[in-house]
Amino acid sequence: MLYVLNSLIIPVDFEERYSYTVLLRKIGLKEARELLLESKFISAVGHESTARLLSELLKIDIPYNRIAVKLRQGDMAIHFVLKTRLPEGRVLTEEELRQLEYEFVLSMVS
Repeated sequence: MLYVLNSLIIPVDFEERYSYTVLLRKIGLKEARELLLESKFISAVGHESTARLLSELLKIDIPYNRIAVKLRQGDMAIHFVLKTRLPEGRVLTEEELRQLEYEFVLSMVS
């Protein structure tokens, strides 16, 4: 399964297995979009403003979906990563998000 996450967390399922190997690779906007177009995905983007910005950037509907996921062997995730650490409890508007630097990271769990 492919997931979209709004942080660089790797939420693996330790109840299923005790050990995982995760490959992380920085990807560009174009590759992120292509991966999302090629397969079904589940959005776990837990902030509405981030979901709206990602939908605009990727030109694909990325729903706001505040769920917990557990990555399993074979799963991948596209992580939207802000390059700035926000103050605790701070939720940014879509306009504030546009002002920050970000990157996309692909994680592959094995």
